[in-house]
Amino acid sequence: MPDSLIVRLPNWLGDTVMAVPTLRALREAYPRARAALAGPWAPLLAGQGLADTLVTYPRAWLGRLRMADAVHALGADVALLLPNSLEAALAARYWGARRRIGFAAGGRRRLLTDPVPLPSPRRHQVDEYRSLLAPLGVEASDPTPQLAPPDPDCEERRTARALLADAGAAEGGPIVGVHLGASFGASKAWPAPHVAAFCAEVRRAGAVAVLLGATADRMLAADVVRAAPVPSLVGRDRPELLTALLAEVGVLVCGDTGVGHLAAALGTPVVALFGPTDPALTAPRGRVEVLTHPVPCAPCFLRACPIEHPCLRGLAPALVAERALALVTAAAEGSSR
Repeated sequence: MPDSLIVRLPNWLGDTVMAVPTLRALREAYPRARAALAGPWAPLLAGQGLADTLVTYPRAWLGRLRMADAVHALGADVALLLPNSLEAALAARYWGARRRIGFAAGGRRRLLTDPVPLPSPRRHQVDEYRSLLAPLGVEASDPTPQLAPPDPDCEERRTARALLADAGAAEGGPIVGVHLGASFGASKAWPAPHVAAFCAEVRRAGAVAVLLGATADRMLAADVVRAAPVPSLVGRDRPELLTALLAEVGVLVCGDTGVGHLAAALGTPVVALFGPTDPALTAPRGRVEVLTHPVPCAPCFLRACPIEHPCLRGLAPALVAERALALVTAAAEGSSR
């Protein structure tokens, strides 16, 4: 049984959330071990009881080099490497971990003491991460990521409610969050005219749609707002408020993006729109409905569609609104019982 262990978390938000069942299984298997989590999204897991130490591991190389010494000072008998990069394996060796567990990918087999073959065919990302526990004899029984939402009376939740009120999204019925864009590329984004039509459908049904997204999504948000007046928080929130904001909405509509995984893990219902990627590999788990429009070219995994984006253009706004509002109703009925 290890006295200490460290997990190198994935670099992306969605992948970090999909690692939660693996992290929880480790904590339950080794409750006395000193556990550390290192990754760009490590602070997201604060207060979840998954580790003793959280290290914000930067994406930039210079930042990683500076953090390497801090992680080395923690000491670790076991390093579990979730990214498949050569850099992660080199870092674990520098950290001095006696056992280094990860997938045998990226030319790093010799740097790992416990190389695990990549599954073939590939599996859902949650299940691939869970398979990395095999060398430790640990099994993650729950395949659904679950995170406790922030307390309704905490400062972050109050700030999130104030942001929604300031944007005009706090009155008139349940809040339907619409997350625009994705860091993967434009191919994951639902076209602006469809988003605008969806928001109009939601408004007619007595609910309130609000646009969410990063600063990079402001142009798309502006296109939507010009077509259909709708409250927007695009570029106005910040990462430390993300969990609080997602806990305030009644349902989230999004593409294949990390925000969808986070919302589902927090217990917020999600309608996930999949086009260029494969839901069998990366769909959120939980109270989630995945919508696709079958076309011969999907999934293509291209960051930008070279044709007319038929996979997401084929998802009708009325259908998405119907499914989103049904999830809101089901959640309300479930909470009243």
